[in-house]
Amino acid sequence: MSKILVFGHQNPDTDAIGAAIAFAYLQNTLREEDVEAVALGTPSEETQYALDHFGLKAPRVISTVKDETTNVMLVDHNEFQQSAADIAEANILAVVDHHRIANFETANPLYYRAEPVGCTSTIILKLYKEEQVAIPEPIAGIMLSAIISDTLLFKSPTCTPADIVAAKELAEICETDYQAYGLEMLKAGTNLSDKPASVLLDLDAKSFPMGEKNIRIGQINTVDLKEVFDRQAELEAAMVVENEKHGYDLFVLIVTNILDSDSELLVVGESKEKVEAAFNISLENNRALLKGVVSRKKQVVPQLTAAFS
Repeated sequence: MSKILVFGHQNPDTDAIGAAIAFAYLQNTLREEDVEAVALGTPSEETQYALDHFGLKAPRVISTVKDETTNVMLVDHNEFQQSAADIAEANILAVVDHHRIANFETANPLYYRAEPVGCTSTIILKLYKEEQVAIPEPIAGIMLSAIISDTLLFKSPTCTPADIVAAKELAEICETDYQAYGLEMLKAGTNLSDKPASVLLDLDAKSFPMGEKNIRIGQINTVDLKEVFDRQAELEAAMVVENEKHGYDLFVLIVTNILDSDSELLVVGESKEKVEAAFNISLENNRALLKGVVSRKKQVVPQLTAAFS
């Protein structure tokens, strides 16, 4: 069998990269084939902070797989529009994920592990324990970082008791004060002032088909909402460009304050009334505050999906 590539979604967050690294290490322990963790984008500052802290090298970046291999494993995603450009041509051997299952099919049987937890790395920890494979400290560290990132240090409604237990177990392995480290890691990802609007929009963005519409949903984490919205005109102009360039009907940007766990929406494109209906809000100047909303997966995507159905 040829090389196997393991990767998370486009615009990878800390879980997409951390889960790929952890799952590739596990597979290399269990298999005779060469399994390599790669990424569909460069690490964010938050993710790079975690990699540096635990002495790990960032996976190399790819966009397609067919020139290297036909065999892949997916972590932290399954929807084809969020994956490698030629994913439909690849042989998917395994998926480990914690998102909805949509726009996904394979020609051959595969291993599929999906659980409704806050982070893919929580599931991968279970796989290590089931296979009785010891976790090296740096791998435990990047998995811990992934859980902290995806659950916003346990503040997100996606966080489950299993995520908290997993984080504490991993923190013991890598000998890390998860509260202190977690806050510093999250803050490392909020350095936004030197980034152009086009980069901010692409830091953590995913596309979702909803009804007959193609919706782009981006999320920016910050400690100061005003700092972001002082650049509203610049952001809106960039969102218009993205809609026209990629055929998005609607761009929804979620700007999340990680300290008080609230978000503010910025919406550009068609069907804004659907967004208002989804969250029972009225947009003013294309904006609306969403108290207590921090999770795209649980508090935004399902509501918009229902509104556009």
